[in-house]
Amino acid sequence: MQFGLSADQVLLKDTLDAFLRDRAPLDRVRRFADRDEGRATDLIAGLNEIGLSGLLISPEHGGVGLAPLDACLAAETLGYRVAPIPFVANAVMVPAALMAAGSDVQQAEWLPRIAAGKVVVGAALAERTGARRGAGVSAREGRLYGRALHVLDFEADAYLVADETDALHLVMANEVGLTRRRLETVDRTRPIGELVFEGVRAERLAVSSPQVCQRVIDMGRAVLAADSLGAAQNMLDQAVAYANQRVQFGRVIGSFQAVKHLCADMAANLEPTRAFVWYAGHVLGEMPDQAHLTVCQLKAHLSEVATQVAKSATEVHGGMGFTDLLGLHYWFKRIGFNRQMLGSPERLRMQAAQAQGLAA
Repeated sequence: MQFGLSADQVLLKDTLDAFLRDRAPLDRVRRFADRDEGRATDLIAGLNEIGLSGLLISPEHGGVGLAPLDACLAAETLGYRVAPIPFVANAVMVPAALMAAGSDVQQAEWLPRIAAGKVVVGAALAERTGARRGAGVSAREGRLYGRALHVLDFEADAYLVADETDALHLVMANEVGLTRRRLETVDRTRPIGELVFEGVRAERLAVSSPQVCQRVIDMGRAVLAADSLGAAQNMLDQAVAYANQRVQFGRVIGSFQAVKHLCADMAANLEPTRAFVWYAGHVLGEMPDQAHLTVCQLKAHLSEVATQVAKSATEVHGGMGFTDLLGLHYWFKRIGFNRQMLGSPERLRMQAAQAQGLAA
């Protein structure tokens, strides 16, 4: 048995990378982060032509109909280019929720519009991964009350919201009683925000259960882990390139044993996580009963590895690594954001232990 990517999957990665290399260089990322654009409409439009928003959506609803593994591959490429794109929620978590729990009418109404890029839908599920003081959403008689923090893909036309019972709801961004506020986070390439609900009208998905909510969260976790893999790989590549051109004491610093060991350790620690990401994507699509445990282990482990790679890659660059000129901090901050969003390594290890019956 050959464990590797298919020709179509390689083509997907190459096509996406070529687009981002041409249309989303570091200068474009910097403009997005500095100007608070909200949405990079030029990039979103181009990627929708490739079919990115409809990656997981079935062809009958206008999508491409690919698998969770393909979403992980796309996320890895987006992370490598630190692309400011609404992907985790809009293209992964929300379609997964609609396909698993939406009625035929809800699917017919929402999925084609998401696939065509006519709407962007954010996800407010962070409270289901960790309690926060003063946050949480309740539902009564078709209306939502409470507060949701760290909403993914915040600059959206609608939101997928989880209440305290793990039921999922769709809410239009312009509904009466909904207050939106942008939050400042370490990663300025990803708009994050807060939603306050004061009797906001909401449409509950047809099927609501903790299992559905957990799967949607696990899909997001896997994609965030893949994004971290791509970001860490880019930082490693930049560190190796810099070590092979920076001259000190008459020699390139890459010839010094200490720098060689630093780069070798980064590569040795990072490379095995690529197979882990692929396996998690496969499990999400083919072995859903094992998905929760696998994804918890994946994100916990990759968060630690990517953090160490980000630290070491910055050190290889010396003082230059901390400057805005090189822009390493965009990847560094993306990795830091992914580490905490939808569960820190500590919380995910506890959940993995609970899933195996090793902890209460």
